[in-house]
Amino acid sequence: MPTTPDDRRILLDNVTLERGGREVLSALSLALGEARVGLIGDNGSGKSSLARLFNGLLLPDSGRVRVHGLDTAADTAALPRRVGFIFQNPDHQIIFPTVIEEIAFSLEQTGLPRRAAAAEARSALARHGRAHWADRAVHTLSEGEKQFLCIIAVLVMEPTLLVLDEPFSSLDLPTRLRLERLIDTLPQQVVLIAHELDAFAGYDRVIWLDRGRVAMDGAPGPVVEAYRQRALERLARPAEPGT
Repeated sequence: MPTTPDDRRILLDNVTLERGGREVLSALSLALGEARVGLIGDNGSGKSSLARLFNGLLLPDSGRVRVHGLDTAADTAALPRRVGFIFQNPDHQIIFPTVIEEIAFSLEQTGLPRRAAAAEARSALARHGRAHWADRAVHTLSEGEKQFLCIIAVLVMEPTLLVLDEPFSSLDLPTRLRLERLIDTLPQQVVLIAHELDAFAGYDRVIWLDRGRVAMDGAPGPVVEAYRQRALERLARPAEPGT
């Protein structure tokens, strides 16, 4: 079987990460070369911290992280062009008051002059069937539309990796399905964190994190089922006094 070259893989070598004096990732080593990778686990398991290592928002306390050929500690200037990140809450990501300004700003970060960036932003919206959004105020968009805007604003920078941290949590089902369909069509490697376990049905690989370690790693079906069964077993246990 052919291997994925390192410039298209995420590589973690014995990575340990502490936050607030607590170890959230413990001696983690992974090689992620699949096109679609899912991360699952309970709240506090380390999923979001792991995802933030991929774009350099967090740096490991020990070990090394390389993402598509870049060292996250050494190549900080080049990393934003290579890794697109979508937050759970789009309001934490959106900066500008209008749609066109938000997308044009992303393009300006790639070196395009302001006028050319605005023109390309309108073209990008048209390619996604959203040309009519260009002059809309961001606050008039629904939560799903804001997430769509964030994805477009990231994609115009042509990253090779797209990381999504619980992008469906505040969306209704039709909006979620539209976003899933968009994600499915993307050529980028995608890493998705989600509590909606059916979202991983077509993925190549799912990693279950538990207390900063890999509890299970493999095809979506067995990993998701094992995680679901563990949750059901916990529900069946008698509640401890005081809980």
